[in-house]
Amino acid sequence: MCGIVGHLGPKNSVDVVLEGLKRLEYRGYDSAGVSFISSSNDLMMYKKKGKIENLINEIKDKDISARSCIGHTRWATHGGVTDNNAHPHICEEMGIAMVHNGIIENAGELREFLTKEGIQFKSETDSETFLGLLIYHVRNGKNIKDAVIESFKKIHGFSAFVVLNKETSEIFSIKKGAPLVCGMNEVNSEVLVSSDPYALAGIADKIYFPEDEVLCHLSAANSNLLNFYELDGTKSKRYMSKKQSMTHDPAAKGDFEHYMLKEIYEQPELIRSLTQFYFQGEGKESLEAAVDLPRKNLHISACGTAYYAGLVIKDFFEQINRIPCRPEIASEFRYRNPILDKEDLALFISQSGETADTLAAQELCKKSGLKSLSIVNTEGSTLYRDCDVNLLIRAGVEIGVASTKAFTQQVLTGRTLSAVIQNKGMDDNLRNTLSQKYTLLAERIEELLDRSDEIKAVAGEIYRNKGFFYTGRGVYYPIALEGALKLKEIAYVHAEGYAAGELKHGPIALIDEEKVNVALVGPELYEKTVSNIQEIKARKGKIVTIGPEGKKDLEEISDYYIPINFDGLEELSPLYINVVNQLLAYHIAKFLGTDIDKPRNLAKSVTVE
Repeated sequence: MCGIVGHLGPKNSVDVVLEGLKRLEYRGYDSAGVSFISSSNDLMMYKKKGKIENLINEIKDKDISARSCIGHTRWATHGGVTDNNAHPHICEEMGIAMVHNGIIENAGELREFLTKEGIQFKSETDSETFLGLLIYHVRNGKNIKDAVIESFKKIHGFSAFVVLNKETSEIFSIKKGAPLVCGMNEVNSEVLVSSDPYALAGIADKIYFPEDEVLCHLSAANSNLLNFYELDGTKSKRYMSKKQSMTHDPAAKGDFEHYMLKEIYEQPELIRSLTQFYFQGEGKESLEAAVDLPRKNLHISACGTAYYAGLVIKDFFEQINRIPCRPEIASEFRYRNPILDKEDLALFISQSGETADTLAAQELCKKSGLKSLSIVNTEGSTLYRDCDVNLLIRAGVEIGVASTKAFTQQVLTGRTLSAVIQNKGMDDNLRNTLSQKYTLLAERIEELLDRSDEIKAVAGEIYRNKGFFYTGRGVYYPIALEGALKLKEIAYVHAEGYAAGELKHGPIALIDEEKVNVALVGPELYEKTVSNIQEIKARKGKIVTIGPEGKKDLEEISDYYIPINFDGLEELSPLYINVVNQLLAYHIAKFLGTDIDKPRNLAKSVTVE
């Protein structure tokens, strides 16, 4: 979940690393730090708790020039949010600095051993035990390369490490189950390493994705600049390389106040782009490959928003394809000894492709002999590399920590797969049918975005309330869950999603005049859903209804009524109604004055269990 950037080259490495860290701050913003080798060959370090601006302000007036640097933006796990616990961790005596992403599960045991060996710790973090191991092995005669390898062998858990060595200005990196990518610009003789390809956009023209337990060696002394080694020291070929296709626009927010709002507004064009990709472009091959996969049962595994997208996709496959689906939260799936059949298909959904629990679930299915399919945003990510077939959602970089456009693209990709499987392939008739429906969805979302002020006005009336109940039935139940999650994430208010018919089985005890029911009402199960709203109204709850236009009964029963046009959308209507939820959450958070793009305690890519 932390952001890592390392750079070696003729530019001022500190500037390059700071720019990369700013791009990755959405991965963690409890603290930030850099370590570099100065022009006078000193190992320097600056780190500050809080957002990266604190670090930038700390060093902005200093005359800093460096040709190698590593940096880190932290999402705290072990140890509080303090300057001491910020990364990098360094040993000035040996000229070693390191940063870490992940969790060292045996840190307590290692710390006890290293303390007995006379190694002192300056922080409360698990990460510093890796530095302690490096110190231990160098003291015992290992060179830095071998010390990194031997230290890594002692670590339990999913982690990625980047190490800077002052003596040779080299950078080493290695990982297991955590994201890591290297990049190179041969023209400029630059080489980089990061936890996210986005940090390398516009700098590296070629990127490399090393597999687990591959040591990456960045060195200006090597003719190749970048070399890969196995743990026995031999050259490794276990990495994937590709041209860098990602771009970076420094003014990416444009006229929008927040990335989240910009990403909400991007959805119509992304829907159109996805249609072209799968109906006329390169995505056709992936769809065809997915049709050939076994699918006696479908196991859907994901986390957070991606899991809720999986619940919508489940409805597609069960209602349209009549394929039994077993959606499961990834962090639970791997520990409950699931019943798996080699004729089943495992579907994994992730924006980043680096979600630790999802990767662990995929590994379990792979070991059990199941074919695996991903719906993923990041080409070249660990999930992308490990699955048999990948369906890209083509959402572009999503900076806002609370996912919006990725959810829409995940669900639409799942619907496309469902349709192609049902049709036993793609033909002109299916292509035209889906194109028309997806185009209609894009147009309807644009109409909603034009009504944003109307939704903002509702938010302005309800944002002070003490609790929110999102309710829906059938296909709208997952949207109720996702709507409540969005509000929790960015507004820090209590919100829960419920199947509307379940309120009377307990949760209705919480309803009073301080609670708001955001009722999601579709054409399906209309009368029953209205009856559930009546139950809340009778307990003095405030009613915000998002439902079909032209319904007098909804207008009469609701304190606030947001009418929308469902005509022609059919099974895509959950995506339509979800955009209202996204805008409502955004405007409530705006009224409350929270940090919308970087909500407290959260990070974009959850790479720890």
